[in-house]
Amino acid sequence: MRVFGIDCGTECTGYGIVECDSARSSQLISLGAGGIRLSRKDPLPQRLALVYTTLLTLLEVHQPDIVAIEEVFYSVNAKSALKLGQVRGVALLAAATAHLPTAEYAPLTIKSTVTGYGLAQKEQVQFMVARLLNLTSVPDPADAADALAIAICHIHHAQTLALQTANL
Repeated sequence: MRVFGIDCGTECTGYGIVECDSARSSQLISLGAGGIRLSRKDPLPQRLALVYTTLLTLLEVHQPDIVAIEEVFYSVNAKSALKLGQVRGVALLAAATAHLPTAEYAPLTIKSTVTGYGLAQKEQVQFMVARLLNLTSVPDPADAADALAIAICHIHHAQTLALQTANL
């Protein structure tokens, strides 16, 4: 299973591709990660277009089986939440345009799956992502580590669901 994780952001949208190698004891393998950096100087439609076209290209290159994305979270600042929702909508549109299924996970679920603690700090998530993927360093930017965490979360949930279904 190859999962393309997306961590939506208004300044940087992270992405990460994780594959589960079932032939090697379900070992997780990072196939790449990075961030789509957005300039505050550019108008919002231009930033959204950049996220969309970049994600479409990356989805075509990496050929994932599924796209995993973080669910909307509640924000004190309504304007920031709205902008984040727009980026998230563009990411979902890119997945749909590429004819890929999507899975969505709450931030607490992602952190809990990766670190064992739903209120883990960003640094703890980064450390565990590097450890689970046998990386020599923490992924940079931080948004890329979050995207990898989302992909890892989906793989773990899919494996658990498969085991539960097999036992029925």
